[in-house]
Amino acid sequence: MARYAARRTVITAIVALATVLSSGTVARAQPSPAEIEKQIDAAWVQLEPLAEKHNATRLDLQAKRKKAEALAKKIAPLQLQIDLAMTKVGEYAAEQYKGGNFSALNAVLTTGSPSTFANQLEILDVFARRSQKDIQAVVDLRERYAAQKAPLDQLVGQLTEEEAQLAAKKKQIDVEITKLEKMRLDAYGSGGGIGELRPAACPVDYDGSAGTKAAKFACAQIGKGYVFGSEGPNTYDCSGLTMKAWAAAGVGLPHNAARQRGQVPSVSRSNLKVGDLVFYYSDLHHVGIYVGGGYIVDASKPGVPIRMRTINAAPIHSYGRPG
Repeated sequence: MARYAARRTVITAIVALATVLSSGTVARAQPSPAEIEKQIDAAWVQLEPLAEKHNATRLDLQAKRKKAEALAKKIAPLQLQIDLAMTKVGEYAAEQYKGGNFSALNAVLTTGSPSTFANQLEILDVFARRSQKDIQAVVDLRERYAAQKAPLDQLVGQLTEEEAQLAAKKKQIDVEITKLEKMRLDAYGSGGGIGELRPAACPVDYDGSAGTKAAKFACAQIGKGYVFGSEGPNTYDCSGLTMKAWAAAGVGLPHNAARQRGQVPSVSRSNLKVGDLVFYYSDLHHVGIYVGGGYIVDASKPGVPIRMRTINAAPIHSYGRPG
């Protein structure tokens, strides 16, 4: 009997396995909403520092391009002086040719057109010796400008290349974020499972100060979406939101969390006021704005609207007060 029972158990197991294999699927435990949120958080911890680095690179690129444009404007009058000087030289050479004194010009024509300033100066030495000194001064200025601009052009090229590389990396991680967001929707449904966006008055206090004006702006954005590199009006990233919030109070901040940290004075937690900035993580890749009552408003990650959440929602680095 025992042998028969054992044989029947084996047969039953084989039949069950065959049923599973014939269906082509193996039953897997569906991840819980909490597990999905942990996966999304882990993926976002990788992406947000990259996003903030991208913002910093864009700021550097914009500054360098402005500098290049300023240098280009600086050289424009010098180039005009050179063009005018060379026109005069051409007119003088034509006069010499008409007068029959064209042996030097003929030598240039038979050896080919000059391609460098050095060659041009040799012509000037023949046909316009009296103006050579003035033109040489202009040429020297242009050469000095070219020497200054060459490394700048190289740096702009490097920044542009780095920005493209960062964008490519961001795109790769965004693919994974999209997968996780689909898992979230499957688990939660269209509600997103994010809970109440405004659990308390926002801001808790309002006295018309710059800080409360900034906080009021941030509170007004609650419910809007997160988009990397965005600074409104319909979507924001973390530093884009704090930048625009303080811009509403008349204070300029860069679009980068770490640079905002470097620009604003520090305050202690015990002295926090509405509108102060709360910086997170050791590498300063996230920032939110304090709205009172132990809450911040921040643009935290893709798929999650701008919302109020507790100040301890992530590891705090420090606090700062713009203005």
